[in-house]
Amino acid sequence: MHPNPTFRREARARNLAFARSRAFGQLTICGHKGPLAAHVPFLLNADASEGEVHLMRSNPVARALSTPQAALLSVSGPDGYISPDWYEMPDQVPTWNYVAVHIRGTLERMAGAELRDVLDRLSASIEERLPKTPWHSSKMTPGVMERMMRSLVPCRLQVMEIDGTWKLSQNKPDAARLGAVSGVSEASAPGQEHAALADLMRAVLSGS
Repeated sequence: MHPNPTFRREARARNLAFARSRAFGQLTICGHKGPLAAHVPFLLNADASEGEVHLMRSNPVARALSTPQAALLSVSGPDGYISPDWYEMPDQVPTWNYVAVHIRGTLERMAGAELRDVLDRLSASIEERLPKTPWHSSKMTPGVMERMMRSLVPCRLQVMEIDGTWKLSQNKPDAARLGAVSGVSEASAPGQEHAALADLMRAVLSGS
């Protein structure tokens, strides 16, 4: 997390809402030879005390879970380069704006019998956002889902801490922030997420 408290003032509820909306993050633990990471979709329960993920059995993170492990689930949002020219202020330097939420806790393997419910809950949470009749695993040919699940393990993250960084030029005067929003809105650099980033910068600037 960025050390500047100016970028860490969003309420827990907003950090949670952001993480839930993304529903995908980088799960990391400390392995015997160094950090291990897996990129996973996830689902948080109602009070965000627990998260659920599934991993391939061959994934190094899953193989390291013979005992529960301290873990970090990092959820990243839109990010992009900020040109100092956009601030229309002297003596500014380039920077990068972004949003990220860190969910820390203890990761453990769940009983294999829980896998089907974990998968169904996760898919249902995303399917309900789509403009169509939700897909459900019951649509699959009998036996196919069961065969596919043999390569997966369900895991639970017991959540202990949730923290967020919303680095969106809040450390600049309002006029400079408006200039940055304008610049970001008009930018279209390859590999950047400027359109979504501009929306977040506007929302934070307006206090919404």
